[in-house]
Amino acid sequence: MALNVVIGAQWGDEGKGKIVDYLAASSDYVIRFHGGNNAGHTIVNKYGKFVMHLIPSGIFTQTTKTIIGNGVIIDLDVLISEIDILKKIGIKVEDRLFISPRCHLIMPYHKILDKLYERAKGFGKTGTTGRGIGPCYGDKVSYNGIRLFDLMNRRQFLEKLKIQVEIKNKIIKALGGEAVSFEEIRKNYSFFFSKIKNFIAEPYPLIQKAIKNKNKILLEGAQGVFLDNDFGTYPFVTASNTVSGNINAGAGVAPQKINNVIGVSKAYATRVGDGPFPTELNDKTGEKLRMIGGEFGATTGRPRRCGWLDMEMVRFAAELNGFNQLAIAKLDILDGFSEIKIATHYTLNGKRVSYIDGDSSFLTKVKPVYKTMKGWTKKVQGIKKYEDLPKEAKDYLKEIEKLAGVKIKYISTGAKRDEIIKI
Repeated sequence: MALNVVIGAQWGDEGKGKIVDYLAASSDYVIRFHGGNNAGHTIVNKYGKFVMHLIPSGIFTQTTKTIIGNGVIIDLDVLISEIDILKKIGIKVEDRLFISPRCHLIMPYHKILDKLYERAKGFGKTGTTGRGIGPCYGDKVSYNGIRLFDLMNRRQFLEKLKIQVEIKNKIIKALGGEAVSFEEIRKNYSFFFSKIKNFIAEPYPLIQKAIKNKNKILLEGAQGVFLDNDFGTYPFVTASNTVSGNINAGAGVAPQKINNVIGVSKAYATRVGDGPFPTELNDKTGEKLRMIGGEFGATTGRPRRCGWLDMEMVRFAAELNGFNQLAIAKLDILDGFSEIKIATHYTLNGKRVSYIDGDSSFLTKVKPVYKTMKGWTKKVQGIKKYEDLPKEAKDYLKEIEKLAGVKIKYISTGAKRDEIIKI
C-alpha cells in the first residue's frame, strides 16, 4: 500500500494540481480533505487546461476513484458546473466520485456575508476570495451549518434553512446588504440536490476498505501551509487547517497510515491577496516572474505577488507536516535569470529569528538573508531527466534540499503532465 499526502509548502498556488494529476495516474483513490472552492488546482492534460475547485484532480485518470471528504465545504452550483464540464469532455464521473454527506454547504447568505464583513473591516481586510468560505466554516463550528445530510431530509433541510435565513437576514440588513429569499434558496437547492444525489455516499467504509486492501491512496491538500488557520500568517489565512494532520479530521484517515508526505513548492514564491511576504519583490524582477510564470490567481484572477524562494518558510513547513519528499514546481520559469536569490533565514535587529517566533506583524519586520546563486542559460522547460538539467539548476535544487533537510523527489519543468522529472 502507498498512502501519499500532497501539501502546499507556501501560500497555495504552488503547483499541487500538476503533481496530483501526475501521481493520480498510479493511484486507486484521490481524496480532498479540506477547504472549498476558494482553492483552484490547474491541470493541463490531453483534454485541455482545467481549473478544478472542488472535484479532486484525480478525476482525469479514468481508473481512479475520487472522494470529497467531510472536511470539504461545498458550493453546489460550482460542483455541478464541474461535473457538467467533465461530462462534456467525455470523463466518466458516475461511480468515480463520492461525496461525504457530512460536508457542509456554502449557502447564498454565506457569500453575501463574506463580502459585507470584508467591506466593514475597511483597512483591516484579510483579502477573502468572497466565496463564503469563512462564514460557512463559522456556521459549522457554531452549530448553525447545513450539511448534505440535511439536504437528504427535505423537512429537516427546510426547518434549518428557515431559521438560518431569518438570522442571517438580520445581520445582512444591519451591514447594509440585501436580504436573501427563503423561497429562492429552497427552489435552487431542490434542483441542486436532484443533480448530485447519486454522488452522495459515506466514504469512510470505502477508505478503510481501500487501506485494508493496500490500495494506492492519494490525499490532495488545498491552499498551503501558510494559509493554515492556526499555523499560517493569521488573520491572512483560510478558514480550514491546511496541514497534513488534518487528514484525520477531514477524511477519516489515521496519521500512522501515511507513507509519504510530499511538500510542493514553487522554485520561487508567490502570494495572492494581503498579508506578510518577507521575500516579496516590488520591482522589475517581481514583475518578470509574474509575467513569465502567468502568476494570476486560479480562483480570483488577481495578480499574484512574487518573490524569491523563502527557505525559512519551506523548512518550517517541512518540519510541521513531516515532509519526507519535496516537489519543486515551475523550475522552468527561472530560465534566463542571470542570478537567482534564495532566502536562507531571517534576522531582526541583527539577530537570527524564525518564522514561528512571532505573528503577522512580526513577519513584516524581519529581514530575509539571501544567498545569491548563478542562473542558467540552457532551457529547463520540457526536460524529463535530472542529468539533462544545467549544472546551475542542479546546484539550486541541491541548495533547496540542504536548507529544507528533505530530498527532492519531483521537479516540474513545464505545464504539461509529462514535463516532470522523477528522481
